[in-house]
Amino acid sequence: VQLVESGGGLVQAGGSLRLSCASHGFTFETHAVAWFRQAPGKEREEVSCLSNTDGNRFYADSVKGRFTISSDPAKTTVYLQMSSLKPEDTAVYYCAAGHEPYGLVAFPPANDFHFWGQGTQVTVSA
Repeated sequence: VQLVESGGGLVQAGGSLRLSCASHGFTFETHAVAWFRQAPGKEREEVSCLSNTDGNRFYADSVKGRFTISSDPAKTTVYLQMSSLKPEDTAVYYCAAGHEPYGLVAFPPANDFHFWGQGTQVTVSA
């Protein structure tokens, strides 16, 4: 079981990137998949979460209206489309998955996610 992130890179402020989180060894069906990020010297923070059970989506206030989380029809890859990027979005972005067969009413705590990717760096220049 493995999660593999890709799509990070260097982009100018106002630009866009799309991160991908691919599952290996299982599918995301009945799983919640989330993106977290951690900037240097800061604590890890929630970014966005998607329930593949009921389709509910959650976003941190700091990214609402700019980021969109989605899943491919086969539920093997989750995407984070990031637009209108700001320098404060600079961080290592991690995807995480946790089994949740009942749907979500809120962003689960990080401890609920049992599978984590290795992270992908996103750098936004001013």
